[in-house]
Amino acid sequence: MTTPINPDILHYLSDLHGAVDNLKDTWHPEDPAYRADLYRQTMTSLSYAYFMYFHADAEHPDWAPLWNPVYTLQPNPDDIYVQSPIRGDLTYRVSGNRGTCKILSFTTQAALSGTVDQMPVPNGHNELDTNDIGIGLGEDFEIIFSQQRPEGYTGHWAPLHPAARGMYLRYRMYDWEKERDPQLSIECLDQVAPKPRLSPEQILERIEQMAKFPARKTKLYNAMQNAVKQSVGFNVFQPVRYPGALVKQVYWPACFQFDADEALIIETEIPKRAPYWNIQLNDPMFNALEYVYRLSSTNGAMARLSSDGRYHAVIALEDPGVPNWLDPAGYTEGGIYGRWYDCDSEPVPTIKRVKLKDLRANLPADTPVVTPEERHEELARRVRACQRRRRW
Repeated sequence: MTTPINPDILHYLSDLHGAVDNLKDTWHPEDPAYRADLYRQTMTSLSYAYFMYFHADAEHPDWAPLWNPVYTLQPNPDDIYVQSPIRGDLTYRVSGNRGTCKILSFTTQAALSGTVDQMPVPNGHNELDTNDIGIGLGEDFEIIFSQQRPEGYTGHWAPLHPAARGMYLRYRMYDWEKERDPQLSIECLDQVAPKPRLSPEQILERIEQMAKFPARKTKLYNAMQNAVKQSVGFNVFQPVRYPGALVKQVYWPACFQFDADEALIIETEIPKRAPYWNIQLNDPMFNALEYVYRLSSTNGAMARLSSDGRYHAVIALEDPGVPNWLDPAGYTEGGIYGRWYDCDSEPVPTIKRVKLKDLRANLPADTPVVTPEERHEELARRVRACQRRRRW
């Protein structure tokens, strides 16, 4: 017997209020701007959740967006992330072309953030970097993912934990203008039935899961952002490694804060061996700031080092006319995330808060001037390059 369907669709979305309840964990719960930002974040997560619950299933996998310039819950702006449901007891083939992006990595784990109230432990985590297994740039390839290597199979293989329920990929690009994203398919190699029509009960249950998703998602990331602020306050970096993140990667998060007539100067050494590093700005709720039409991030391929080999960046509301401007997109407080990937050292950058009028006195004397025309061209090239990347 079919369950009666409530004629009010909002009945099935009532758990969206849980996301609004997360406002209490933000830095300024009474600020109307914070509430509006949280509403926007909730709509972003709800939109993404359709892909999570309706697009594919473990027996009929397919890539869906995870994080990108649209779904901005703390993606690395150099990365396009896609995901697919999987099951640890099934066998999968991923095939296609490697592309020429800096890194193509696969992560499998028991649950993707937002799908459960508490992330499971153990988390069924396995990680694979195509660079480590000899898949060259621009090369066609296939990888089998399964609990055991298939008998007689000598090609690329990666283990699946029995608890694995999701696979996500990073397409990490260093030179946005020249590198190219991969083109990949994912197939379940086991004999499965055709993809079924969903029953009314299945549809309604998935809609209810969609409504739970934004609160689950933001609760996790609010805690990560707040932990940095509670531990070291504002304008101080606190390096960390995260379980479930790339094993070769050290993060250096901070929470930034400044006044409109001020600037923040970030300074760091660069490791001698630094195959990849970057830095980005986030809003106070851990969303990456607009990074297609704003210069809110950079990386080792884009950044300009000072004559002493160090990196100096400036966060300011208006263009300060110097290299490495990190545009906070109208925010005077938020988050900073940097990454050292597979580097031979892990320097901890510093942040210095200065008045805008004193900015150049606190930078190397030979810091060049960046004209408005040069900045316009820098941004125009960024927009073109980013728009040519895959979103989904």
